Amino acid sequence: MPPVFTRRWGWMALFVMALPVVVHHGAATALERRGPSVVDARKPAPSSNPLKKQHRPAIALPVPVEEMRQALLAAAQTGDIEDLRVPLEWNELTPDIGAATSEEDAIAHWRRISGDGEGLELLAVLADILPMQPAELPFGADIENNIIYVWPYLAEAELDKLDHREMVDLLRLVGPAEAKKMQAEKKWTWWRLTIGADGTWHSFKRGK
Repeated sequence: MPPVFTRRWGWMALFVMALPVVVHHGAATALERRGPSVVDARKPAPSSNPLKKQHRPAIALPVPVEEMRQALLAAAQTGDIEDLRVPLEWNELTPDIGAATSEEDAIAHWRRISGDGEGLELLAVLADILPMQPAELPFGADIENNIIYVWPYLAEAELDKLDHREMVDLLRLVGPAEAKKMQAEKKWTWWRLTIGADGTWHSFKRGK
């Protein structure tokens, strides 16, 4: 066989032997370049469950409490204070609304004290506090219904010991001036809503 032909086959043999090394090196280099995205792709997708994003533990509300909460929230989102008559009529007694007399109509009272004159301010309060987690308090001697749920949870918190995330909730609800005042006085003076474990709407009024 001529020397040139032999050399040609020799070079081709070396090329074939080196090809896997080149391919492997190229693939490794590509993986190195793509390393972060490959690793990221293996991470679980962020949860879409809003409860897992909340900094307070989720409270499993009794069915009657959740039904009342949903009724109040639905009424708040209509923009018509009259729609609160539905959850009001679920109660045997009118909730404590902070009115001067027990005979005063709740809707009329909320219209009168609302800054806009139509009760929209009160609807806005409900829309802000009801999506939050409530606080739980013991209430009465009834073993099955001895818990009362309080919105917002901040109404029962130690206001001078809030963490940053709780402070965000407070500022979102009342603004910096009112938040600073309440923390200094260690006293909740904003709106507070309570529902009993049996679904009874007990109160909705400002603290004093």
